[in-house]
Amino acid sequence: MKVVIFNGSAHPKGNSAIMCEWVTEELSKEGIEVEMITIGGKVALSCSGCGACTGKNACVKPQDGGWINAAFQKMLEADGILLASPTHFSDVSVEMKSLIDRCGMMNLNNGHPLRHKIGAAVTSVRRGGAVCTFDTMNHWFFINEMIVVGSTYWNMGVGLKQGEVRADKEAEINMRNLGQNMAYVLKSLAAGKAAGVKEPAVPDVPNRER
Repeated sequence: MKVVIFNGSAHPKGNSAIMCEWVTEELSKEGIEVEMITIGGKVALSCSGCGACTGKNACVKPQDGGWINAAFQKMLEADGILLASPTHFSDVSVEMKSLIDRCGMMNLNNGHPLRHKIGAAVTSVRRGGAVCTFDTMNHWFFINEMIVVGSTYWNMGVGLKQGEVRADKEAEINMRNLGQNMAYVLKSLAAGKAAGVKEPAVPDVPNRER
Protein backbone atom coordinates (compact mmCIF):
# COMPACT_ATOMS: atom_id res chain seq x y z
CA MET A 1 0.00 0.00 0.00
CA LYS A 2 1.19 3.48 -0.81
CA VAL A 3 0.32 7.09 0.04
CA VAL A 4 1.50 9.95 -2.13
CA ILE A 5 1.85 13.40 -0.57
CA PHE A 6 1.69 16.61 -2.59
CA ASN A 7 3.21 19.56 -0.77
CA GLY A 8 1.97 22.82 -2.26
CA SER A 9 4.44 24.97 -0.35
CA ALA A 10 7.33 26.77 -2.04
CA HIS A 11 9.46 25.73 0.95
CA PRO A 12 10.39 22.02 0.70
CA LYS A 13 11.44 21.94 4.36
CA GLY A 14 8.86 24.39 5.68
CA ASN A 15 6.02 23.97 8.13
CA SER A 16 3.75 22.10 5.72
CA ALA A 17 6.52 19.60 5.05
CA ILE A 18 7.15 19.11 8.77
CA MET A 19 3.49 18.30 9.31
CA CYS A 20 3.63 15.80 6.46
CA GLU A 21 6.70 14.20 8.05
CA TRP A 22 4.73 13.56 11.24
CA VAL A 23 2.05 11.82 9.21
CA THR A 24 4.68 9.91 7.24
CA GLU A 25 6.35 8.57 10.36
CA GLU A 26 3.12 7.01 11.55
CA LEU A 27 2.27 5.55 8.15
CA SER A 28 5.75 4.06 7.87
CA LYS A 29 5.37 2.38 11.26
CA GLU A 30 2.35 0.58 9.82
CA GLY A 31 4.23 -0.58 6.74
CA ILE A 32 2.67 1.96 4.38
CA GLU A 33 4.99 3.26 1.65
CA VAL A 34 5.03 7.07 1.41
CA GLU A 35 6.31 9.39 -1.31
CA MET A 36 6.29 13.16 -0.84
CA ILE A 37 6.36 15.42 -3.90
CA THR A 38 6.89 19.17 -3.59
CA ILE A 39 4.86 21.06 -6.20
CA GLY A 40 5.50 24.54 -4.83
CA GLY A 41 7.32 26.59 -7.44
CA LYS A 42 5.95 24.63 -10.39
CA VAL A 43 4.30 26.40 -13.33
CA ALA A 44 0.68 26.72 -12.19
CA LEU A 45 -1.71 26.63 -15.13
CA SER A 46 -5.49 26.75 -14.79
CA CYS A 47 -7.82 24.13 -16.25
CA SER A 48 -9.63 25.50 -19.31
CA GLY A 49 -12.25 22.74 -19.30
CA CYS A 50 -11.45 21.89 -22.92
CA GLY A 51 -12.04 18.17 -22.39
CA ALA A 52 -8.99 17.18 -24.44
CA CYS A 53 -7.81 14.98 -21.56
CA THR A 54 -10.75 12.62 -22.16
CA GLY A 55 -9.54 9.12 -22.89
CA LYS A 56 -5.92 10.09 -22.27
CA ASN A 57 -5.52 10.39 -18.49
CA ALA A 58 -3.34 13.36 -19.38
CA CYS A 59 -3.60 17.12 -19.85
CA VAL A 60 -2.61 18.36 -23.30
CA LYS A 61 -1.11 21.67 -22.14
CA PRO A 62 2.68 21.51 -22.65
CA GLN A 63 3.62 24.76 -20.92
CA ASP A 64 4.06 23.24 -17.44
CA GLY A 65 6.78 20.80 -18.46
CA GLY A 66 4.57 17.79 -17.80
CA TRP A 67 4.57 17.90 -14.00
CA ILE A 68 0.78 17.78 -13.75
CA ASN A 69 0.57 14.57 -15.78
CA ALA A 70 3.34 13.02 -13.70
CA ALA A 71 1.40 13.99 -10.56
CA PHE A 72 -1.80 12.44 -11.86
CA GLN A 73 0.02 9.19 -12.63
CA LYS A 74 1.31 9.16 -9.05
CA MET A 75 -2.28 9.56 -7.85
CA LEU A 76 -3.42 6.64 -10.00
CA GLU A 77 -0.68 4.40 -8.61
CA ALA A 78 -1.34 5.29 -4.96
CA ASP A 79 -3.92 3.94 -2.54
CA GLY A 80 -4.11 7.22 -0.65
CA ILE A 81 -3.46 10.90 -1.35
CA LEU A 82 -2.43 13.55 1.18
CA LEU A 83 -2.67 17.18 0.08
CA ALA A 84 -0.72 19.80 2.02
CA SER A 85 -0.79 23.54 1.48
CA PRO A 86 0.18 26.68 3.36
CA THR A 87 -2.63 29.15 3.87
CA HIS A 88 -2.38 31.98 1.34
CA PHE A 89 -5.06 34.64 1.81
CA SER A 90 -7.43 32.05 3.32
CA ASP A 91 -6.94 29.45 0.59
CA VAL A 92 -4.52 27.00 -1.00
CA SER A 93 -1.36 27.95 -2.89
CA VAL A 94 -1.69 28.52 -6.64
CA GLU A 95 0.23 25.30 -7.31
CA MET A 96 -2.18 23.28 -5.20
CA LYS A 97 -5.14 24.90 -6.95
CA SER A 98 -3.65 23.97 -10.32
CA LEU A 99 -3.13 20.39 -9.12
CA ILE A 100 -6.66 19.83 -7.86
CA ASP A 101 -8.43 21.58 -10.75
CA ARG A 102 -6.52 19.84 -13.53
CA CYS A 103 -6.22 16.41 -11.92
CA GLY A 104 -9.84 16.63 -10.87
CA MET A 105 -10.93 17.20 -14.45
CA MET A 106 -8.74 14.35 -15.68
CA ASN A 107 -10.40 12.12 -13.12
CA LEU A 108 -13.95 13.15 -14.08
CA ASN A 109 -13.23 12.78 -17.80
CA ASN A 110 -11.62 9.34 -17.57
CA GLY A 111 -13.96 7.06 -15.65
CA HIS A 112 -13.29 8.34 -12.10
CA PRO A 113 -10.11 6.30 -11.39
CA LEU A 114 -9.53 8.15 -8.09
CA ARG A 115 -12.88 6.91 -6.79
CA HIS A 116 -12.69 5.19 -3.37
CA LYS A 117 -9.03 5.99 -2.80
CA ILE A 118 -8.50 7.61 0.60
CA GLY A 119 -7.68 11.28 0.99
CA ALA A 120 -6.59 13.67 3.69
CA ALA A 121 -5.62 17.34 3.77
CA VAL A 122 -3.34 19.38 6.02
CA THR A 123 -2.52 23.08 6.11
CA SER A 124 -0.05 25.36 7.86
CA VAL A 125 -1.05 28.87 8.82
CA ARG A 126 0.40 31.97 10.42
CA ARG A 127 -2.81 32.95 12.22
CA GLY A 128 -6.21 32.64 10.46
CA GLY A 129 -7.86 31.35 7.30
CA ALA A 130 -6.77 27.74 7.62
CA VAL A 131 -10.30 26.28 7.72
CA CYS A 132 -11.03 27.71 4.26
CA THR A 133 -7.80 26.20 2.93
CA PHE A 134 -8.66 22.87 4.54
CA ASP A 135 -12.16 23.01 3.01
CA THR A 136 -10.86 23.61 -0.52
CA MET A 137 -8.82 20.42 -0.47
CA ASN A 138 -11.57 18.39 1.17
CA HIS A 139 -14.11 19.56 -1.42
CA TRP A 140 -11.83 18.08 -4.08
CA PHE A 141 -11.82 14.71 -2.33
CA PHE A 142 -15.59 14.71 -2.00
CA ILE A 143 -16.41 15.51 -5.64
CA ASN A 144 -14.03 12.74 -6.72
CA GLU A 145 -15.81 10.20 -4.45
CA MET A 146 -12.77 9.66 -2.28
CA ILE A 147 -12.87 8.48 1.32
CA VAL A 148 -11.76 11.35 3.56
CA VAL A 149 -9.87 10.54 6.74
CA GLY A 150 -10.04 12.88 9.71
CA SER A 151 -8.24 13.30 13.00
CA THR A 152 -8.70 14.78 16.45
CA TYR A 153 -9.07 18.34 15.15
CA TRP A 154 -9.02 20.19 11.82
CA ASN A 155 -5.68 19.32 10.25
CA MET A 156 -3.82 22.58 10.71
CA GLY A 157 -0.60 23.71 12.32
CA VAL A 158 0.41 27.22 13.39
CA GLY A 159 3.75 28.72 12.44
CA LEU A 160 5.21 31.44 10.22
CA LYS A 161 8.97 30.91 9.98
CA GLN A 162 10.38 27.56 8.94
CA GLY A 163 10.18 25.12 11.83
CA GLU A 164 7.88 27.19 14.04
CA VAL A 165 5.12 24.60 13.68
CA ARG A 166 7.18 22.25 15.87
CA ALA A 167 6.08 24.37 18.84
CA ASP A 168 2.45 23.53 18.04
CA LYS A 169 2.26 20.32 20.03
CA GLU A 170 -1.43 19.83 19.36
CA ALA A 171 -0.71 19.92 15.63
CA GLU A 172 1.86 17.15 16.04
CA ILE A 173 -0.58 15.00 18.00
CA ASN A 174 -3.23 15.64 15.36
CA MET A 175 -0.89 14.76 12.46
CA ARG A 176 0.35 11.57 14.10
CA ASN A 177 -3.22 10.49 14.78
CA LEU A 178 -4.07 11.29 11.16
CA GLY A 179 -1.30 8.98 9.99
CA GLN A 180 -2.57 6.20 12.22
CA ASN A 181 -6.14 6.71 11.00
CA MET A 182 -5.04 6.66 7.37
CA ALA A 183 -3.20 3.38 7.91
CA TYR A 184 -6.26 1.91 9.63
CA VAL A 185 -8.61 2.87 6.80
CA LEU A 186 -6.19 1.65 4.12
CA LYS A 187 -5.85 -1.73 5.81
CA SER A 188 -9.60 -1.96 6.39
CA LEU A 189 -10.35 -1.27 2.73
CA ALA A 190 -7.77 -3.84 1.64
CA ALA A 191 -9.30 -6.41 4.00
CA GLY A 192 -12.76 -5.69 2.63
CA LYS A 193 -11.62 -6.20 -0.95
CA ALA A 194 -9.86 -9.42 0.02
CA ALA A 195 -13.12 -10.62 1.60
CA GLY A 196 -14.99 -10.00 -1.65
CA VAL A 197 -16.70 -6.70 -0.89
CA LYS A 198 -17.51 -5.13 -4.25
CA GLU A 199 -17.48 -1.44 -5.12
CA PRO A 200 -20.75 0.11 -6.32
CA ALA A 201 -20.95 0.99 -10.00
CA VAL A 202 -20.05 4.48 -11.18
CA PRO A 203 -23.33 6.40 -11.59
CA ASP A 204 -24.15 7.97 -14.94
CA VAL A 205 -24.12 11.68 -14.09
CA PRO A 206 -23.26 14.73 -16.22
CA ASN A 207 -19.86 16.35 -15.86
CA ARG A 208 -20.75 19.26 -13.60
CA GLU A 209 -17.38 20.99 -13.83
CA ARG A 210 -17.39 22.15 -17.46
